[in-house]
Amino acid sequence: MSSAEYSPGRDLYDAPHLARNSANFAALSPLGFLSRTAAIYPDKTAIIHDAARLTYAQFYQRCRKFADALRRRGIGRSDTVAVLAPNVPALLEAHYGVPMAGAVLNALNYRLDARSIAFILDHSQAKLLIADREFAPIVAEALAELRTPIPLVEIDDGIGGSSLGGTEYEAFLAEGDPAAAWSGPQDEWAPITLNYTSGTTGNPKGVVYHHRGAFLNAIGNAITFGLDQRSAYLWTLPMFHCNGWTYTWAVTAMAGTHVCLRRVDSSAIFAAIAEHRVTHLCGAPIVLNMLVHAPDAVKRHFDHVVEVATGGAAPPSAVIEAMERMGFRVTHLYGLTESYGPSTVCAWQDEWSGLALPERAALMARQGVNYLTLDHQRVVEPQTMADAPADGSTLGELVLRSNTLMKGYLKNPASTEEAFAGGWFHTGDLAVCHPDGYVEIKDRSKDIIISGGENISSLEVEDALYRHPQIMEAAVVARPDPVWGESPCAFITLKPETAPVTADEIIAWCRANLAHYKVPRTIVFGPLPKTSTGKIQKFELRERAKELSA
Repeated sequence: MSSAEYSPGRDLYDAPHLARNSANFAALSPLGFLSRTAAIYPDKTAIIHDAARLTYAQFYQRCRKFADALRRRGIGRSDTVAVLAPNVPALLEAHYGVPMAGAVLNALNYRLDARSIAFILDHSQAKLLIADREFAPIVAEALAELRTPIPLVEIDDGIGGSSLGGTEYEAFLAEGDPAAAWSGPQDEWAPITLNYTSGTTGNPKGVVYHHRGAFLNAIGNAITFGLDQRSAYLWTLPMFHCNGWTYTWAVTAMAGTHVCLRRVDSSAIFAAIAEHRVTHLCGAPIVLNMLVHAPDAVKRHFDHVVEVATGGAAPPSAVIEAMERMGFRVTHLYGLTESYGPSTVCAWQDEWSGLALPERAALMARQGVNYLTLDHQRVVEPQTMADAPADGSTLGELVLRSNTLMKGYLKNPASTEEAFAGGWFHTGDLAVCHPDGYVEIKDRSKDIIISGGENISSLEVEDALYRHPQIMEAAVVARPDPVWGESPCAFITLKPETAPVTADEIIAWCRANLAHYKVPRTIVFGPLPKTSTGKIQKFELRERAKELSA
């Protein structure tokens, strides 16, 4: 051995022969999950969609054709490919085919209005839009607003919808060679997907995911949720939402079966559970509530436990109890778009089994402890970054540090710097830490409303209200909602000597200017409470909104 390698004072393990090389290092990426599973279980059913079945060998072949078809169209490294579709196989294939070509997938929220979709396509500089024909009207409107036209590929899933003159999806796949070579990223820090979130303002922000984070969070999901090759995962969670919380990759990693579902409907969910022996599904509390209150004629009896992961607002104890009676076991998760979906889990403790349901449900409603693949979470005083005492009552901000956090916000260095201030990701959620180390979120510092699992910016809704010619002042807060978890509640002061306007007219105005899920369900007229400096006291309005729900 050369003495230079071990000179006095040199780190013993910093020798050249111990350096990283091509034999002992490979960039982490979830793309390898598909090639591995297809090699080991080629004939295993990978995807179920209505009457269609795809094996893992077929799934892999289609994704390779997808990637090659993109390359033949000149789409490759760091190009954005947008997909607007429900939970159909084409969107699942895009989670592999797009990054296999080196491109970045932007799965679009199909609940958005055309103006928002056009903004995202323009902001992300999308080189191709793949859209389901079900959404042809909104796609046509969005494309008409673009300054630069982009090519269109249309998914024809056999349910109707008009063509806008784009290439049909199967014809697009036929452009590619299934034998064409592909390679994963050379750098695991390379972007894999782009997800837009309204965050804490009305301006959409593009959250950039990297291959390393997608790999790790998918593994964390598989372990936390107990997935294996016998798992049948029902797609009740939108694949556009944090890439399906990375279950688009996690289920494949464990050789489970993806059961696609175009629409979230209680009869379809119960039928799928019975027919395909579904073992796992995810969704916002609204999905759980929908299953609980489904007509008796729709409900099915099944003799196995179905694991359900839910996030967003904590499900009420009555919903948890009813789900348990029907054969479901609920796991409460917490996360954000910036953390690839789930980052915190209310990990089950065996001693909870002996507790009365109200006490057990209160414990289960907490956001819990960090994922196995999340490095660390803390509740801190935001200015000093000092840890809040674990007393279950002292409020602080929940901050995260992990490989499973975004690269940053696309074209938005200021917001990225703010989010990562002090070397931690600031969630903007106010929480307490209990003596057992479990975190419980108490409030949202920036007034985000979580309705049906979707984030709604109060500022965006207020902006739409202020554009109404008869409104002088407006403030929007969350009102507890038995179906959606939370819904927007608007407090409005009309201009003096204005013509009368009804709540229904205000709601109609909002529906014309916002995505429908963002529209306030409650309108309250009257003066708004303010501080001595003229700032609207939203904490008081939140209390009023709670009273309306009592």
